[in-house]
This record gives sequence, C-alpha cells and structure tokens, in this order.
Amino acid sequence: MKNKPSFVKAVGAIMVLLLLTFSSFSVISAEDPEPEEVEVRNYKGAKLGSVEDFRENSIKGVQEIDKDEYRLQITGLINEDRALTYEELQEMDHVKKIVTLQCVEGWRVKALWGGIPLKDVFSKLDINPEVNTVIFHAADGYTSSLSVEHIMDNNIIIADHLNGIQLPPEQGFPFQLVAEQKWGYKWVRWITKIELSANDDYKGYWESRGYSDDGDLDEPKFGN
Repeated sequence: MKNKPSFVKAVGAIMVLLLLTFSSFSVISAEDPEPEEVEVRNYKGAKLGSVEDFRENSIKGVQEIDKDEYRLQITGLINEDRALTYEELQEMDHVKKIVTLQCVEGWRVKALWGGIPLKDVFSKLDINPEVNTVIFHAADGYTSSLSVEHIMDNNIIIADHLNGIQLPPEQGFPFQLVAEQKWGYKWVRWITKIELSANDDYKGYWESRGYSDDGDLDEPKFGN
C-alpha cells in the first residue's frame, strides 16, 4: 500500500495529459456550416477589381435563379435540342481567364473569370454547318450575339465563378458570357438559352437600339 499515492499521482498525470491532448483538436459537426468563399484580389501577379466594383445596369433588375431547377437550353440549327442541368455543366472542364469588362457607361473591372469554354459545349452537338452566329438569351429577356468565329478564335467562356467565388446573382448566376474584346452590353448575364443561328444580321436588345452589332472595343460603340 506504500505505492498507492504514487500510483494515484501517475493516473492523475495521465488523465491531465489526455485532456490536454484532446483539447487541442476541434470536433467538426456535420451541421457546421462550410467555410465561406474568399474572393481572390490578386492572381499570378495581376491586381484584380472586386465583385463590388460592378454596377447594376440590367434591364429588369437582378434575376434570382434556382440552380436545382435551372436548365441551359441549346436550340437552333442543331440536330437535337439539349437541356443541360447546372450539375451536368459543372462536370465539364473549366478554365480561368483574366478579362476586363468595359462598359459603355465609362467604368471597367478587371476580374478572374472561371467557366466553361463554349467550344467544348458545341463539340457535344451535331451543328448545321451553316451556323455563323450564336445568340444568348437571358432570364430577363435580354439578348445579344457573337459570331462563331469570334467565339472559337478567343476561346470564349460562359463563367460560373468570379474572382474565385461562385458567380453572385448580381453578376449573372448561374452563367455570364465573358465576351472578351467586346463592350459590356455583349456580356449577357443569367444565360438561360443558347441559340445557334445562320442570321449574322441578328440584333440583340441594345443593338436594336443603335449600338454596334459587333461591339468591338476598338470601334465606335454606335452603329456598324
């Protein structure tokens, strides 16, 4: 019995050690929220603007789209219309690009866009060889277009991420067209339908109101 105090002290020391060990670990509950996304403001040495720098200038205000109900309709001069879910689109390869959106109102924002190359979407379709124009339709009724040639030559993407975070509703969730080398009115937000057309004279929302059909940054913004 002479060793009892020493034994008790040893057990006590072990218990203290175990408590200290377990206290250094955090228990993560299944109900704990996922960590918030952090916006990237610098990428490969390039300083980026913020999602807060974009101005709200849509024709009917911000559109709220449920990604579970979302379908990207692909129609026009193709063998069979398609309706792709948000999840199906997320399974496609994504790329990142730094592109500056320049608005005719005089403001601009350089940002990191992440999304799906349209050429990859088109590669899954049986497209009529007469197609020369791609028309983009938005949830609010807005439309604009790009030539197939411009899309292919510049690897144009539809973006679902902006500066490393999921595209906010204000910027066009679930997808915004990143129409690089074009004025901001070509950057269609809230894309719900892509129409493949042979009408190279198509006029979108602002084009039908006098803006250039081409929308090239190095050319006048009005007329053609």
